[in-house]
Amino acid sequence: MHNRSDQFTKSLLRDGLSLVSAAETEVEVLAATQKIDVYSVPDPARASERAAMGLLGELSAEPSLFEPFHGTPSLRQVRQCLRKQLTWHHELERRARSAARSVAPDEDTDTPPQPAVAFPALVVIGPGRPETVLDAYRCEPVQAGVYHAVPGLMMRVVVLAELPRTRTTLLLRLLGSGRRLREALTDLAALPDDTWEKSVATPLLVHFRHGIQEPTTDEEDDVSAEIRAWFKEYEQKLRAEERKEGRDEGRAEEAARAVLTALRVRGIAVPDAARGRILAEKDPEILERWHERAIVAASIADVLPDLS
Repeated sequence: MHNRSDQFTKSLLRDGLSLVSAAETEVEVLAATQKIDVYSVPDPARASERAAMGLLGELSAEPSLFEPFHGTPSLRQVRQCLRKQLTWHHELERRARSAARSVAPDEDTDTPPQPAVAFPALVVIGPGRPETVLDAYRCEPVQAGVYHAVPGLMMRVVVLAELPRTRTTLLLRLLGSGRRLREALTDLAALPDDTWEKSVATPLLVHFRHGIQEPTTDEEDDVSAEIRAWFKEYEQKLRAEERKEGRDEGRAEEAARAVLTALRVRGIAVPDAARGRILAEKDPEILERWHERAIVAASIADVLPDLS
């Protein structure tokens, strides 16, 4: 996966999983020419945060290889992923043996220790339903859009087209294209700004929009177009918010000056604390109420009765 759309996909998975795991991309697999797209090891201390992440949290509850596909994966492609899964487990065992030897170097080297190493799960993600894969590995549905292969394989298949349009599936649906990606972008935009989904996805969407001037392949056009459209709306929203903030700030400054002017005209002394509070207030509506009071006030207490 080398084009921009695929880099966005891997980055989104990596950064989302990094909230609750130790996640890497482009993990080298020895004795193989392939690389794991994203490898995730759950952090036990973040179990509650992972539980709040919906489907992605469920899929990352154990050490897992994540292999997303732009198109519906074929049987051959899934077999390549299974080879990576087996080779990676072999590498994890080798590392565990090496670590055990370094801890107890005086033990008999003819019978090296064999620490237990959990077999990592494989999570295959694609837009459409891979019928040949589901049939070949006797995959059974466990929830909408998620299938498990026979237990020994530790393989899960995620069909983006079948995922329900809920917040629990949002980050995964952002890996889609066409209508489903548009829906996911709409759902993302509707979330409050402090949500974890926005903290993960928005910087990546902005970043990959910035690289959009590079030549694209036909395969990338759909995803790139959706991100471009989202980014345009995102920029317009930011500009509108900036304009509103500027208008509100100017309106607040004008209203604060009007309050002080009214107090001066009525000959009312304004202590420094009261002046500072009036000038610091940013809500134009509050300042307008103070101005109405100042027009008929006999003292500063009539305008700011709660001033200590």
